[in-house]
Amino acid sequence: MQTLTTNTRRKIPQIGLGVYQSAPGAATRDAVLAAIEAGYRHIDTASIYRNETDVGDAIAASGLDRSDVFITTKLWNDDHGYDKTLAAFDRSLEQLSLDYVDLYLIHWPVPVLRLDTWRALERLTMDGRVRDIGVSNYMARHIDEILNYAPVVPAVNQIELSPYLYRTRLDTVERCRENGIIVEAYSPLTKGRKLDDPVLTDIGRRHSKTPAQVLIRWAIQHDFVPLPKSVNRARIIENIDVFDFVLSDEEMGRLDGLDEGLVTGWDPAGVA
Repeated sequence: MQTLTTNTRRKIPQIGLGVYQSAPGAATRDAVLAAIEAGYRHIDTASIYRNETDVGDAIAASGLDRSDVFITTKLWNDDHGYDKTLAAFDRSLEQLSLDYVDLYLIHWPVPVLRLDTWRALERLTMDGRVRDIGVSNYMARHIDEILNYAPVVPAVNQIELSPYLYRTRLDTVERCRENGIIVEAYSPLTKGRKLDDPVLTDIGRRHSKTPAQVLIRWAIQHDFVPLPKSVNRARIIENIDVFDFVLSDEEMGRLDGLDEGLVTGWDPAGVA
């Protein structure tokens, strides 16, 4: 597993298993255990997913040392504000049955309260219960707001990214890179909507890889952290089998040119 280094000099595994929409209970536990068996060391959950308990149970059952797995969870919109954020984090930590999380993210740039929320995240790092803090669904202007306000720069910004939503997000990507903020890519597989694209099929055929593997490899070569989600063991294994080939400059260019502004979930572009 390759890693990237955060602006706090910590290592983050470059592929994570996303558990968004993974059903609470055995489905999530089995998916996390399958991922760990396949070599994943990065699991991405959130309070709104309602499966933090199952992620924690799977980590405990895996036999891994706590320091060997990178756990992310996120603060939901209803819990913004300084005191509410601290209370919400306590609940997440209890659900996960952990002493700390590696990364805690603001899930969405809720207007008005998000700067108070960021102060609470800074407090959590001082308390030692969070190693790194960051944001999700933040566009360039939201990043600028934090940079102009807070002494602590986010370690991560998690946004939707794929070749089909790349150039229209470049201003945000570049703002993050200028400030040492790692970009994580959720929905890197376009929720399956583009897996039959002839460009992906052609490039995959050249490398004996699937369209999904091509999409994940594209994200890796852009120094993103892709977070493919699946509860299917075979697909979980497939999604991490991407370190034995390299896309050429020509292939990366073809993929970069596929942008069509495809947003498959939330679109934070209009958030003030």
